[in-house]
Amino acid sequence: MGLALDAVLQSLQPPGAPATPAKTVGGVFARWEDAVGADIAANARPVRLSDGTLVVEVDEPGWATQLRYLEGQLLERIAAVAGPGVSKIELRVRRRGRA
Repeated sequence: MGLALDAVLQSLQPPGAPATPAKTVGGVFARWEDAVGADIAANARPVRLSDGTLVVEVDEPGWATQLRYLEGQLLERIAAVAGPGVSKIELRVRRRGRA
């Protein structure tokens, strides 16, 4: 199963991009709350991992500011939970639908 997942992950990346290990991807997404804590997980969620960059969507600009400040600590915690493979966090504020 791991080899099949690795193949799928590689097919989703741009040509020539290094492969992201399936363990890292699965760990980041499946154990997000374990890595970042309940408060952050309630307001931020990982949306993509490519070439070592984890794209995280946040609910409010204030969360983006806070997570930028905590990036080093978050990278350490993610590595402890999911293994190596995430070297940078890119933050995006989630767009809300118009009423």
